[in-house]
Amino acid sequence: MYTTAYRTHTCAAASAADTDKEITLVGWVHRRRDHGGLVFIDLRDRYGVTQVVTDPEISGAAHKTFETVRPEWVLQVKGKVRRRPAGQENPRMKTGEIELLIMEVNVLNEAETPPFQIDVENNENEEVRLQYRYLDLRRERMQKNIILRHKLLQATRKFFYEKDFVEIETPILIKGTPEGAREYLVPSRVHAGKFYVLPQSPQQLKQLSQVAGFDRYMQIARCFRDEDQRGDRQPEFTQMDLEMSFVNSEDVMNLNEAALKTIVKEVLPNVKLKSEKFPRLTYDEAMNRYGSDKPDLRYDLEFTDVTEECRGCGFGVFSNAVENGGVVKVLNVTGGGKLSRKEIDELTDAAKIYGAKGLAWIKVAEDGKLEGVPVAKIGEDLAGKIVAKAQAKPGDILLFAADSWSIACNSLGAVRIEAAKKLGFLEGKENEFAFCWITEFPMFELDKETGEVSAMHHPFTRPKNLAEFEKMFANQKDESAVTSVKAEAYDIVLNGYEIGGGSIRIHERDLQSKIFQVLKVSEADAQRRFGHILKAFSFGAPPHGGIAWGLDRIAMLFAGEPNIREVIAFPKTNKAEDLMLGAPDIIPEKLLAESNIKSIAKKKEEA
Repeated sequence: MYTTAYRTHTCAAASAADTDKEITLVGWVHRRRDHGGLVFIDLRDRYGVTQVVTDPEISGAAHKTFETVRPEWVLQVKGKVRRRPAGQENPRMKTGEIELLIMEVNVLNEAETPPFQIDVENNENEEVRLQYRYLDLRRERMQKNIILRHKLLQATRKFFYEKDFVEIETPILIKGTPEGAREYLVPSRVHAGKFYVLPQSPQQLKQLSQVAGFDRYMQIARCFRDEDQRGDRQPEFTQMDLEMSFVNSEDVMNLNEAALKTIVKEVLPNVKLKSEKFPRLTYDEAMNRYGSDKPDLRYDLEFTDVTEECRGCGFGVFSNAVENGGVVKVLNVTGGGKLSRKEIDELTDAAKIYGAKGLAWIKVAEDGKLEGVPVAKIGEDLAGKIVAKAQAKPGDILLFAADSWSIACNSLGAVRIEAAKKLGFLEGKENEFAFCWITEFPMFELDKETGEVSAMHHPFTRPKNLAEFEKMFANQKDESAVTSVKAEAYDIVLNGYEIGGGSIRIHERDLQSKIFQVLKVSEADAQRRFGHILKAFSFGAPPHGGIAWGLDRIAMLFAGEPNIREVIAFPKTNKAEDLMLGAPDIIPEKLLAESNIKSIAKKKEEA
């Protein structure tokens, strides 16, 4: 019951078994009701709510104090537990059978009127909520979210500790080794003109832990990225990082699958897994079937490829795409025939975001007749064959994407998601988790604007087929050969979100050097940026691999929240601002000078 000098019980502990006992509670005034004699207060702490009451004939001075208290005052109350009158019980409250008749009250602190009601969710402006986050966190929803996050981290550590993993803390001040996202810089006071950076992840450090012989490493790690924000990103975030030696990808995936199933059952026992064995899709399969490398498998909408059927079909939108080396894909939306023209236009807008020029469609009417522009262009016979291949039935609608493979897949993937929302395919699936693995990602990708080669995951990822890589390495001018090389990489996906990603790593110095050459990292630059890990690989580095989970995103999905800010105690805004503390802030010139930094204002003065 967490007895302290201030209380004998929490606001969730008393029950009918305590009738006639004297107890002491502390907490915040959640609600106050004056019934013209009796004054009722719902007293709240982290654990729950207890109804307390004063009677002017019994409570004396305590009753007079209760007449003055207001919401969010902090009280200490002492009284006798009694059963509520028959018919006045509250089954929604853990303490709903009893109330506390107050004998003594001590006002521990008064409170100004809060900027919003604590006991009611009124969809306040998020900036106001973040400015007064310490008040927002008093709310039941936020307390549940933060406690759920605590349970998630606790269950994660418990699982891996029991599997003999060692948690090793890695440094926050490290050397800058750009791997994609922009890094936060930290100036050195002692070493003028030099900087630390905050780690984007402990990637190299956890690999070095394997070189050090800690064959089972894990860490709940803080990471930092100076990039534009969105609903599921923050400038600072939390990962579960894991690395293992003498393993292949199956070892890593099997262990992590077991971990996630165990954690879900421990933290969310009412959640149903769609599949006890997580489905595995290659990157190409996922894109071809769902138009996404993080597909939501709670619903079954899949693409059908009709490229060959549309070759020379007479409908320019389709035939031109095929002639130019593209594809034609069709999505059969079950029951989508009820979509209005306005809703189809909205789906078209979703497709255009990903580069599609439009969205052709064919409706299968209840009488079996086909409607839509493509029908007249390609003829009813070919339209009927496509309808049959896509297994469409009366009441369905076929949505087409005809373009390059990438644009067709991505645009129709966006349409798939929006169509599922419009037709309520996720209704009733709030407590269903559909995990899946995505494997065999491309090792490299080409920048659309510059044509430069970059690593799809990171430069320490191992090629899946060394012979294939060596063949490509000998002929790097062939762009198709470069992008065809597959990586020994894997992502774990939950309900349409990537929640983790990992790979088997490179452990040989020569192979790592070749990867840097493909990425156009000069030998001198490789030594400057990555010389520490190249040197480590020359001292007997073991084969190793690992994964990192995005714990903020997992907590968001576990809590059923729309963005990760709702599961982080003190988050930043989408502009990376801390409205509560007022960060980032101006630093005095003296402190800047001590860190060997000249401010913009000072530079302007000198100019």
